[in-house]
Amino acid sequence: MKNNNNVSTMKRKMNIVLAVLVFIGFGILIGRLYSLQIVDEDNYRISAIRQQLRPTTINAQRGTIYDRNLKTLAASATVWTVTISPAEIKDEAQLIKIADFLSELLEVDREKILERGAKKASYYEVIKQRVEKDIADKITAFTLENEIKGVHLVENSRRYYPYGRLASTVLGFTTNDNAGAYGLESHYEKVLAGTPGMVVSAKNAKSGDMPYSYERQYAPVDGNSIVLTIDEVIQHSLERHLETAVIEHNVQQRAVGIVMDVHTGAILAMSTKPDFDPNQPNVLVDPAAIARVENIEQDPEVAAILAGIADEQKRAEKLEELRLKALGEEQFAQWRNKAISDPYEPGSVFKILTGSMALDLGVTQTEGNTYHCPGFHIVAGRRKACWKAAGHGTITFTEAMKFSCNPAFMMIGAAIGPMEFDNYFERYGLKEATGIDLPGEADGIFDDYQTLAKESGEELASSSFGQTFKVTPIQLCTAVAAAVNGGKLMEPYIVSQIIDPDGNVVSETVPTMRRQVISSETSEKICGILEKVVCDPDGSGKNAYVPGYRVGGKTGTSEKLDAKENGEVTKRVSSFLGIAPANDPQICVLVLLDEAYLENVFGSVIVAPVVGAIMADILPYLGVEQQYTEAEAAKFEVKVPYVTGKAVHDAIAAVNISELKYKLSGDGVNVIRQLPAAGESCPKGSTVILYTDEETEQKMITVPSVIGLSAQQANRTILNAGLNIRLLGTEAAETGAKVSYQNPAEGEQVDEGTVVTVMFEGYTPTAAEAAAYLPKEEDIPQRPDTYTTETGLEIPAELLQ
Repeated sequence: MKNNNNVSTMKRKMNIVLAVLVFIGFGILIGRLYSLQIVDEDNYRISAIRQQLRPTTINAQRGTIYDRNLKTLAASATVWTVTISPAEIKDEAQLIKIADFLSELLEVDREKILERGAKKASYYEVIKQRVEKDIADKITAFTLENEIKGVHLVENSRRYYPYGRLASTVLGFTTNDNAGAYGLESHYEKVLAGTPGMVVSAKNAKSGDMPYSYERQYAPVDGNSIVLTIDEVIQHSLERHLETAVIEHNVQQRAVGIVMDVHTGAILAMSTKPDFDPNQPNVLVDPAAIARVENIEQDPEVAAILAGIADEQKRAEKLEELRLKALGEEQFAQWRNKAISDPYEPGSVFKILTGSMALDLGVTQTEGNTYHCPGFHIVAGRRKACWKAAGHGTITFTEAMKFSCNPAFMMIGAAIGPMEFDNYFERYGLKEATGIDLPGEADGIFDDYQTLAKESGEELASSSFGQTFKVTPIQLCTAVAAAVNGGKLMEPYIVSQIIDPDGNVVSETVPTMRRQVISSETSEKICGILEKVVCDPDGSGKNAYVPGYRVGGKTGTSEKLDAKENGEVTKRVSSFLGIAPANDPQICVLVLLDEAYLENVFGSVIVAPVVGAIMADILPYLGVEQQYTEAEAAKFEVKVPYVTGKAVHDAIAAVNISELKYKLSGDGVNVIRQLPAAGESCPKGSTVILYTDEETEQKMITVPSVIGLSAQQANRTILNAGLNIRLLGTEAAETGAKVSYQNPAEGEQVDEGTVVTVMFEGYTPTAAEAAAYLPKEEDIPQRPDTYTTETGLEIPAELLQ
């Protein structure tokens, strides 16, 4: 009986415990339901909506980059991204069919497509980006024919650069995701990119339609466009001449060129060569860079590393690792804009600024002060040589600049003194970045005042002719622009306007003057001196002379003091900075060749002709008028120089010095033939055709008729035909006389560049003119033996000759 009671009691207790547990369980469940349905209801409702709503991005159109004349330099074209949605692919057989088709069409690894297709929980796997329309159409047809839902095309845009490598280090490029990666594309990313849109629609777990309809579209906002100060024509000229110079002078560390509007700071052209094609930014362009990557195992350091690895497979893996590293370094190097990011010692070009300091302080005069150069100058017990070993003798300040005399400028620097030198150096903006709207601008490297003020004076002496400190090309250009534009330091810029997708101007850059550095009177004196450097026959910059234009400038050849070999300076930077027109400067052109390898690396010899050639191209384009008229040019005949066999820029310099123009035909670096021929007589201003390729055919021109035309009409007709013109009887032409004779005659086939002689009504040629220019005797109006005046007096013709 007692046992039965115990059993009953135990059952009762168990029932009570069970009831309590059930009660507690229901309590927890009810509490949880309360939490889910009441407390956290908003969070779970939002989560459910998110799972049911599938967003699709609508990419914004990236803004266009224009040159200053609204020529397109960078634009976007529609492309598609191919994606698959594994969750929508119904079975393995369909996935294999998709992989087979896409791998062949897109040239994508089939196994990678299968691998991504196996992610059944995924709705978005990228197969290939930037697919063109013809490929996208084939994919659309495939999905329709096979009733496949798991393959999608997402509309996107691809950046393209219609001029290829033009201004590539300035423009930069974009990533595969169409985001700016370098250059202006990166710096103006927020302006150009726009805001993507979105389509949101309701889908079930299998990406099918929900029983209710929901779709909402958020329109994208296209990016704004930017208008540059760059001029495509000027940029092309700069790049063409830089490319030739790099090959011509075996330049090892790239060449840099800048063309700037001195009054506003606007950059008309900027280039670094070799560069790259922004349409394929990862592809190396420089043959030397390609060779370094391909033959990296020949590098002594790499060879030493590989020699320490015994295992052949590991050695091969290490070699590939080092090759990829080298490739990356070469890619970064070709993307870098050397014009703003690489400081260098400017050398004698800096004498423009040293000279302006001295004139502004009044410690020297253009002609009043003299300096004696015996071929060296002793500073702190050290003998510092002049480039001219025999010395320049006693010279004026103007001559010191013309001859680029280092001893004279050391004396001038000492007269300025360290305090004022440091003050002007800072005022010229050389102790800070210029603030140009490009990424990656570097600061210069310079001595502080305490170093300049050392009692020895050695640092100041070297600084006076552009050594011991470094500036970037853009810093030097900006400073020299201030020296020649009236003394105003302008902030350089490269974007003039931002415009919206409808063409409305959003913002416009206003030229900014940072400070007045020197007086306008000092600036005018400097311009006059720089003109003598180029235009005087004994000036060190005479190879930059352009006939008919008042060009000024300064040469520079600086030693790379931080790149000595066995204690000796073996590497140099050759440069030239030109201004024009010198009597009212509008532009400055800086060109530097970093480590040119030739016997003569002086800037006056190898770089001045490059700047002269650029000036000859762009001054007429900018509307800068020549200083002599056509009639004056016709009165002065010159002999065509012999330039066949010369390097292109040496030939151009010889042609320019002869007061002739030139036209290049071909892409070679040496002149293989010329027209007109050497020694032929031509009017000043005639064009000499320089052929640089054997493959280039000599162009034949049909001579147009100019009989009955005015001097201006005849000149335009002949020049437009690709011929040169000689005018006889210009005095008669100035009174309205028309052309009465031409040789060669209308319709004759002649070589491009041939000189066509035209003569005006009422003019009788001299015997010398007839013999030289009018070979067809029957067509020559004969000079009478005597002339009869209105009063009947007869005068022998020879008395009037």
